Amino acid sequence: MTSTMDTVIGESHEKTLNETSLKAIQRQAQFDGTDDADGSDSNYINHGFSRNDRSDMRRMGKVQELGRNFRLFSAISFTTVLQSTWEVLLVQVNTHGIKLTLKTECMIVQLLKDSLTADWRACFGRTFGPSLGWAWAPTAGGQYHWVSEFAPPQYQKFLSYFIGWISALSWQAGFASGPFLVGTIIQALLTVNDLSYEPRNWQGTLFVFAVVLLIFILNVWAANAIPTIINLLFFAHVFGFLAIIVILWVRSPHNTADVIFTQFSNEGGWNSMGLSLMVGQISAIYGLICSDGAAHISEEIQNAGLAVAHTMVWSYVLNGTLGLVVLITYLFCITSVDDALNDPSGYPLLYVLRNTVSRPGLNAICSLLLILLFAGSMSSNISASRQIWAFARDRGLPFSAWIAHVHPRLHLPVNAIALSCAITSLLALINIGSNVAFNAIISLNLVSLMLSYCTSIGCVLVRRVWHPELLPRSSWSLGRWGVPINAGGMTYALVAFFWCFWPNVTPVDATSFNWAVVMFVTVAIVSLGFYAIKGKRAFTGPVVLVEGWRGN
Repeated sequence: MTSTMDTVIGESHEKTLNETSLKAIQRQAQFDGTDDADGSDSNYINHGFSRNDRSDMRRMGKVQELGRNFRLFSAISFTTVLQSTWEVLLVQVNTHGIKLTLKTECMIVQLLKDSLTADWRACFGRTFGPSLGWAWAPTAGGQYHWVSEFAPPQYQKFLSYFIGWISALSWQAGFASGPFLVGTIIQALLTVNDLSYEPRNWQGTLFVFAVVLLIFILNVWAANAIPTIINLLFFAHVFGFLAIIVILWVRSPHNTADVIFTQFSNEGGWNSMGLSLMVGQISAIYGLICSDGAAHISEEIQNAGLAVAHTMVWSYVLNGTLGLVVLITYLFCITSVDDALNDPSGYPLLYVLRNTVSRPGLNAICSLLLILLFAGSMSSNISASRQIWAFARDRGLPFSAWIAHVHPRLHLPVNAIALSCAITSLLALINIGSNVAFNAIISLNLVSLMLSYCTSIGCVLVRRVWHPELLPRSSWSLGRWGVPINAGGMTYALVAFFWCFWPNVTPVDATSFNWAVVMFVTVAIVSLGFYAIKGKRAFTGPVVLVEGWRGN
């Protein structure tokens, strides 16, 4: 009797899901205003998405609710500005990766290794990532969707739910670090221009609040202009790099090459130089993450199945090249590491600029950096909000109906944008009580990102090896190189995941402790709790709407 009832319930559930998928496709047809009998692509393109986009959305069982305002160039601009690699390397290098672990020279070794070897960022996040999911399933959900679609059936639901939470955590932590940088750099500039000013942590937090409010206003009320704005900022990103590099090359005092490439010092208390290097690698990793931000706006990019792949390739190549040049130049210009670390502003960059240009020149350069870092934060909020919107659309979060609501006139997930900004403001409060908040935030970002990447890579790798015939057809493929590249990417992600939990120095106290482990475990427990209480029943996983799904 019980078996019969289970069968009836299962058939009823599958019927409901199939009806839901059919209604989704019907709603999409109403949204795009096209007639299937037409056979022409003109209507799709006029509405910002191609026939390929519609085919991808139909295969995934998703409704086209957001306008596709991004084209290939604006998508590349968006991802390049979001990463802000050379800007981050200049301003993020303060206490993280220099004083507490290793002098900055070691980061050249790490960045060179990361740029010239097939690490996870080259294999997955930057160059070959599209083969893992973007080309197969170009959805704002990203990693949790790919886990749901490509994991072994018995693990799809749970793993997808857990990775959805982890991905949301990662992007929210990453978004928080941008306004934090902008706010604290403003304070540093105040110390340069007003010697009587004494920065306070609570003031930095108030600056974060102001930055977040401005980001919310722009991302909601100026959304249609964002692609154009981002394109302009892309040129500022490139030409700003050229201007600053030339100034540092021509006017700044320099170290010798011997100092930069052969002299190292271990100041983190670790028992070997190699261990200190591994602990200090987070700075180099952090400078080149987030090219997967293009995936989270894939439902807003025309011809996303191919455009997102090109976007991540070119953003990685461009930012990796600019970042490497800036980092080497910057290190040549730090003639005294101790003086740079003890600069009253708290930023070694300002020490370098003081030795290079006048105060007005310093203000001009820092103002440009502030604009570009603000643009990166604005882009980060767009990707972060789309990620949580997609997860809520699949009923993975509390109050999913409210979070997943799309404004009927703006065609934007306004509630998700507001929630993302609110979470960032709450995280900024950490800064009031602890001056190691930034390190904790970016470590949390990296830990979560690595785990989500490792899981999604692993699921695809399993599918590649055991059931390659079940992989969807796509316009981007790694071919025979897929298995070794996926395996290499997953291996590096596991290694980076391990080191992201380590503190900068030893012995450890409350100040130097890496709080990312506490925050990560807390969110993991909360997500598992929600899964047990509600998620197990409410969350089915996006795979159930995928065309051809037949259940477990």
